[in-house]
Amino acid sequence: MKQVKKFIPGLVGGVVGASLLLGGNYLINGNSSTGSSSSTTGTTKVSNVSYKVSSTVTEAVAKVSPAVVSVINLQSTQSSNSMDSIFGQQGSDDSSSSGDLEAASEGSGVIYKKSGDKAYVVTNNHVVESQEGLEILLADGTKVTGKLVGTDSYTDLAVIEIPADKVTTVAEFGDSDKLTVGEPAIAIGSPLGSEYANSVTEGIVSSLNRNVVSTNESNETVNINAIQTDAAINPGNSGGPLVNISGQVIGINSSKIASSSTSSSVSVEGMGFAIPSNDVVSIINQLEENGEVERPALGVQLVNLSDLSSQQIEQYLKTPDTVTSGAVLASVSSATPAEEAGLKQYDVIVAVDDDEVTSVTDLQSALYKHKVGDEIKITYYRGDKKSTVTVKLTLNTKSLQNK
Repeated sequence: MKQVKKFIPGLVGGVVGASLLLGGNYLINGNSSTGSSSSTTGTTKVSNVSYKVSSTVTEAVAKVSPAVVSVINLQSTQSSNSMDSIFGQQGSDDSSSSGDLEAASEGSGVIYKKSGDKAYVVTNNHVVESQEGLEILLADGTKVTGKLVGTDSYTDLAVIEIPADKVTTVAEFGDSDKLTVGEPAIAIGSPLGSEYANSVTEGIVSSLNRNVVSTNESNETVNINAIQTDAAINPGNSGGPLVNISGQVIGINSSKIASSSTSSSVSVEGMGFAIPSNDVVSIINQLEENGEVERPALGVQLVNLSDLSSQQIEQYLKTPDTVTSGAVLASVSSATPAEEAGLKQYDVIVAVDDDEVTSVTDLQSALYKHKVGDEIKITYYRGDKKSTVTVKLTLNTKSLQNK
């Protein structure tokens, strides 16, 4: 299994800072040990020829980078506030559970909309996960408070609202359906956190429609039909934009493969993934309006056929030997679309409409292409008999949870 890393760096600035300090110390000691200063009387000089580099890349970066932000996830601490003594404040008796908010992790984001006195930032869901407060560092160094509008764990997207008075630039989305493999791709964000905010890396679009499946900290499935790029993406780049040569946002950076599928000891470079802009726009519009994404539900519990033993398949399913993959209905809830369509426990779903289903993830992906109220055709095995049934999607995931 590929190991997919999402990027929310902790507070590593101290380590990086220490490394820089040691390097600087070495240089200081090295210079001072000679007991001499550099000469100013030599004939070698710096050229006074001035020039300005301008290219499609620099123009694209200049267009979008003012809209790129750092997203700081604030969470409460359960220990005394060490900053009290610095500012001459005495901690109270119950300071051991002060609940003060501190930076727990950092990611990136991009401002995509300005409306009245509000502006909107899109980032990754895993960047804001477990947040108790949000701070947004703008490109000019200004910090503003962010308010979480909504999240969608399935696509790993989130929308944050910020005051608009300091916002000067809003990014534009490009059409990700028109991307070409091999075209330039530029990633902008805060690798290792806001200390390196608005770092730029360049690469190409390596591939399209890569199915990247992982689980978040809440053990929820994340399923992205991703853009693959070799532009360097590091911890902290999550939620930042992937940009085309016209300075349009074509994706939101989300994850990378850190090691090979065959050996965790083999390092992998240049395999980053971004959520396509067309998918992003569809999700953030729903998050702005409802704070969540409404998705249809069948009303079933599922397991992968491939995860079952041959004994279990023979005893409970009795499917033909030629059926080696699919999504098994472990249970079917009453008064749900699945039950009303006649589906039963131990049925094995192998297709939804024209999409082959080889796993639970495939079924989920096919189902989530539809809206509540749609009809779908499900092909399944019951024992050795193959059948197709029409299912009316009358429930969403939230209403099913409330049943």
